Amino acid sequence: MPLKIYERDGQWWFRGRIARIPTSKYYRQSTGASIECSQAEAQAIVTDFEIREVKRYYIGDEKSLTFSEAVLLYDADQATANALLVVLPEIGDKRLSEISPTEVRNLGRKLYPNNSTDTWRRWVVTPIRSVINNAHDLGKGPAIRIKSYSKIEMLKQDKLRGKQSRQEKTPGSWPWINAFRAASKSPYRKAMALFMFETGARISQACAIEPEDLDLQNARIWMPEAKGTEAQWVTISMDLVVELANLRPRKPRQGPHAGRKMTYRVFGYANKDGVYKGWKTDCKRAGIETIMPHAAGRHGFGTEMLVRQGLDPTTVADAGRWADKTLMQRTYAHPENSTDRIQEALRTGRVQAQSLGRTKSLKK
Repeated sequence: MPLKIYERDGQWWFRGRIARIPTSKYYRQSTGASIECSQAEAQAIVTDFEIREVKRYYIGDEKSLTFSEAVLLYDADQATANALLVVLPEIGDKRLSEISPTEVRNLGRKLYPNNSTDTWRRWVVTPIRSVINNAHDLGKGPAIRIKSYSKIEMLKQDKLRGKQSRQEKTPGSWPWINAFRAASKSPYRKAMALFMFETGARISQACAIEPEDLDLQNARIWMPEAKGTEAQWVTISMDLVVELANLRPRKPRQGPHAGRKMTYRVFGYANKDGVYKGWKTDCKRAGIETIMPHAAGRHGFGTEMLVRQGLDPTTVADAGRWADKTLMQRTYAHPENSTDRIQEALRTGRVQAQSLGRTKSLKK
């Protein structure tokens, strides 16, 4: 018998076999809709179910799964979920096998015409690729590879929108850190600034540190995991040990992101949002450039160690917990006074060459 709907326990159910499938099993299950819905709405749900089962029977899961169905299989965080809500009206009804890399890349321009290619990658390409490849990992669809936007594409889009992408960050330095700490009226932000600059920690890691993560007797901190890097012990300076020993842990203020049971935090903040306002005030009070925590801390650490102190990249990558040494050098090592240093190197080379020439002339 074909699928028929009926009422049961306050819901619409259906039962029967799918006529278009020769070997159809017998179904008896709920539509998920209450009887408050009309019979026509319940019937539409059953019809959609039947269409999906027919596609699955004749062409298989890999070709029948739609992007909307694949989204339901993906465990997205809130930011990614919000991005997918924008994408779904565009490709939600498409089967995964019908979605091409070119179509995904072009969606960035369509959905965010006034934003950068970095925004297209973050809010369009990455979420779509994650959903499709997650379905592939579950054996329910083909994988997809989407090439990055090129430098030419980035510059072209920047010209159209009249704004430059990837503006160079100013990294923190000892003079900046000292001025910031001298002006700040918050012992928590003072300690946090020093901690991030000394260890290369991300602000999310700094905010997450709890009193039990401190082992000040051995001058170390249990650094939380972040971006694929596992949690680990990190050595800190004795100056920081003394400062943390005198810093009283506190519970962050209860806000919309604090959670119901907030534990004590070493630096007193639940997340980065609670830090920014006071951080900007401290910069203004100190009369220094406003450098936000990530640039002051992690970028500052990378530049201090690689550029100013001249340590080798392998050592710095290990100490700063960078899995990709090339990424660290490309993103976190900011050249300083490059023009002056190049001109000085040219002058030095010229003098050395002239001196060598005179020496050879004398020997003749």
